[in-house]
Amino acid sequence: MGNTDIFEMMASTYDTPERIHIASVSSSAIRAYIENGQDKTAIDFGCGTGLVGLELASDFRHVTFLDTSPNMLKQIESKLAAASIHNADTLCLDLEAGIQPDLHADYVFMAQVLLHIQDIEPVLARLREVLNPGGHLLIVDFDKNEHVRSDKVHNGFDQGELAQLMTRIGYTNVTSKTIYTGKQLFMNQDASLFIMDATR
Repeated sequence: MGNTDIFEMMASTYDTPERIHIASVSSSAIRAYIENGQDKTAIDFGCGTGLVGLELASDFRHVTFLDTSPNMLKQIESKLAAASIHNADTLCLDLEAGIQPDLHADYVFMAQVLLHIQDIEPVLARLREVLNPGGHLLIVDFDKNEHVRSDKVHNGFDQGELAQLMTRIGYTNVTSKTIYTGKQLFMNQDASLFIMDATR
């Protein structure tokens, strides 16, 4: 996944108050879309230090924390042990490089991850293959922001354009809405976050 080397270096200092707050906003938004989670499995895709997925672990039968950064996953493993969370595991995998055949889940959620992926279409297509039939992909990310300029990340996404792409890939029942607006939220710019739900 894009920028893995940066996240490797940031792992031990990643959990700032700002990131913890945005993760709480993201996990609350995702939770509203979970149905019968105690019978379902989930993947926290691009999980980082697990700020979102750890909030949701008790909502599912099992959660897999997936990331390309071993150092980020070490942070999660320490948190899982400290909190005595037993319905979760970690997986180091780069989905941009290919799919693992036995990797499946009822829910895949990703929070502020898509903006780090240079070519999003093949990854979104692979995530659809990961989903069990009727499963949900839940994306939390930034609305497109013309004030953000970076060669490292996308400057957010237009919800309508992203929904069209998802539909073209084969997802159904694609819906989205803006869930949060804040000051200096994205590359020191005022920005808003949306959530998108799509079904396999």
